Amino acid sequence: MGPIEELEQEHELIGRVIGAAGVLAEKLAAGCEVEAQLLLDMVEFLHIFVGQCHHGKEEQYMFRLLESRGIPSGGCPLAALRHEHQSGSGLLEQFSAAVGEYRRTPVGNLEPLLRALQGLTDLYPGHIWKEDFLLFPMSRKVLSSEDQRTISEGFRRIEAEIGPDVHHAFEDLAARIIAAAALVGTGDEHCQTAV
Repeated sequence: MGPIEELEQEHELIGRVIGAAGVLAEKLAAGCEVEAQLLLDMVEFLHIFVGQCHHGKEEQYMFRLLESRGIPSGGCPLAALRHEHQSGSGLLEQFSAAVGEYRRTPVGNLEPLLRALQGLTDLYPGHIWKEDFLLFPMSRKVLSSEDQRTISEGFRRIEAEIGPDVHHAFEDLAARIIAAAALVGTGDEHCQTAV
């Protein structure tokens, strides 16, 4: 699998976790109780898999090589995508802080948690769309086979820095998050009717 296909596969996983974030926001707003560990797992996934691994691959290797092939760093789409990566990092900080507060007082003010979840579910689908339908088709035209091999080698370095078998561990974590989010509120009549 080439580096573009690898990033596309990661997008699919990220999109499913972001979908679970939307489900959790709806269920929290409806008064359902959500285990703090589920939210902490989501923070870990977003911080390491999305922020360090996925965005790291894009920014350190793909974007830089595209720039060396003439794609302007301050133009479309690279500047917009970098800005969205920064926005995602800011939203993750807000989400992490809100999860910490929720963990301490789950019956407290849910507004910061709901706002952070909503921000993530607003940002990532459009961001992924821009990469899938603008960045990646352009990359396929601009980057040679040798360029793509160079990018793939860089991707391996990032994964080695994060830890061995990072992909499988985070695929498993994502599957647990998605499954657990779907079960929130089952058996609680209030949650089932309110969502």
